[in-house]
Amino acid sequence: MAQKILVVDDESEIVRVVRSYLEKAGYQVAAAGNGRDALFAAREMRPDLIVLDLQMPEMDGLEFTRRIRTDQPNVAIIMLTARVEEVDRILGLELGADDYMTKPFSPRELVARVRTVLRRSQSIQPAAEVLEHRGLVLDRGRREVRKEGKAVDLTPTEFDLLAALMSAPGRAFSRGDLLETVQGVAFEAYERTIDVHIKNLRQKLEEDPADPVYIGTVRGIGYRFND
Repeated sequence: MAQKILVVDDESEIVRVVRSYLEKAGYQVAAAGNGRDALFAAREMRPDLIVLDLQMPEMDGLEFTRRIRTDQPNVAIIMLTARVEEVDRILGLELGADDYMTKPFSPRELVARVRTVLRRSQSIQPAAEVLEHRGLVLDRGRREVRKEGKAVDLTPTEFDLLAALMSAPGRAFSRGDLLETVQGVAFEAYERTIDVHIKNLRQKLEEDPADPVYIGTVRGIGYRFND
């Protein structure tokens, strides 16, 4: 069965082009022109991934992301932003978006990003490959994380970052290292987005995110999983 993608943008020409490229790539595609319609479509469709514009009428992309994360915490999200919207872009990542692209963008690159994010979110790993440390358990096969037996909802990007860190406790990972892990290639301009994803992970995993037990900062380099 084809993977399902919801494209949300109030610019009909962008929707038309993106939809055409994604359908040619073999995906099942639905579209919405504003955040409110997108919520209804997402609840009906249960998409694997959402391509989401931030600037929309009725309900903007940030509010949509807040709401969809409550209903569908594991759905992958790629944001579309204008270059001047750096603050909104960071807010979107903090809310749990997996990746972003700035307008204008290449439809072919968007398809490549979609493939990469979906590959991360639905990759199949050996079920026996389980990482465990101080009450935190990460199961690659099930793509599940539990803390003290309770499930922790992570986005695909957050899961893969945590898996990379837990796979080598004590090792200092640069931001570029971590970006290559989750995107396959390091884009210097995007390296600081790792900081946002790490902040999100700490908020979900740590009792006190300001004094983290699991994910430490290596000053001047990046991050490590504390051994």
